[in-house]
Amino acid sequence: MIGNILVGLVTLIHCYIVYLEMVLWDTPSGHKAFRMTPEFASASKVLAANQGLYNGFLAAGLVWGLYLGAAGFQIKMFFLLCVAIAGLYGAATVGRKILFIQTVPAVLAIIALWLGL
Repeated sequence: MIGNILVGLVTLIHCYIVYLEMVLWDTPSGHKAFRMTPEFASASKVLAANQGLYNGFLAAGLVWGLYLGAAGFQIKMFFLLCVAIAGLYGAATVGRKILFIQTVPAVLAIIALWLGL
């Protein structure tokens, strides 16, 4: 139960990231969230939308795993590992904040699922 709640939390985080990257990127809210100038946001808008789409696929995979219930254990683990690895890469290349937004919740969900919580 706790594991699935954490998977749901990771899914919601990624849905919000999709919204930020695909809809709000070139707005004052997007500029503030990603600490960027309007000029940079405008120039990178298409790249951000592409990145947002990938985050959407991660969220979709987690929803799929949740939908399958206990039979979705491996699917949830796979997509959580993808989220955790993407978060580690983002933390190393973009900023440490990503570690706490993406990786930590994914790792907590992995642990909870693994322990059957």
